[in-house]
Amino acid sequence: MKQIASYFYILAALSALCGMAWGIQMSASGDHLLSPAHGHLNLLGFVAMAVFGTYYALSPAAAQSRIATIHLVLAVLSVVVLIPGIVFAITGQGEVLAKIGSILAVVSMLIFTFVVAKHRIPA
Repeated sequence: MKQIASYFYILAALSALCGMAWGIQMSASGDHLLSPAHGHLNLLGFVAMAVFGTYYALSPAAAQSRIATIHLVLAVLSVVVLIPGIVFAITGQGEVLAKIGSILAVVSMLIFTFVVAKHRIPA
């Protein structure tokens, strides 16, 4: 599935745009309380997704594997759950989502590690 790289790139770009808008909003308001969530959105949403997309673009065999689709779903879930979870944790609304999102992020990275170990990028 060659499209997997494109999906990761689209998600990275959307995350970057959201992160930039959020950063501008924090700067304009002078309220940087949620900057840890903003930072995680940029790191996991933009940087990690872009790295994943680049790897899958360079490794067609890995991109066509079923596990790549599972990786995409878990990576998206980790961002969608973790970022609001961090907001909730910071604002005193509980840490459950942050914990679940963190576990999803680790599992997503474990899957990526497995994929990278299994599928070598052609020379």
